[in-house]
Amino acid sequence: MFGLFKSKTEEQKLRERYEKLMGESYKLSHSNRQASDQKAAEADDIMKQLEGLKQKP
Repeated sequence: MFGLFKSKTEEQKLRERYEKLMGESYKLSHSNRQASDQKAAEADDIMKQLEGLKQKP
C-alpha cells in the first residue's frame, strides 16, 4: 500500500511495455503473422533499450 504513489523507474516502464508488446505479438501470431512480427520487432527494440540502461554505471 505504501508503494501505491511511488513513481515507476524507467526500467520498470520499459519492462511493462516489453511484456505488453510480447503478449500482443503472441495473440496476433494466431491470426496475422505480419503484425505479430512487427510487435515482436518493437519488443526487441525495447529490450535493447533495457540492456542499454543496465550497462550504464
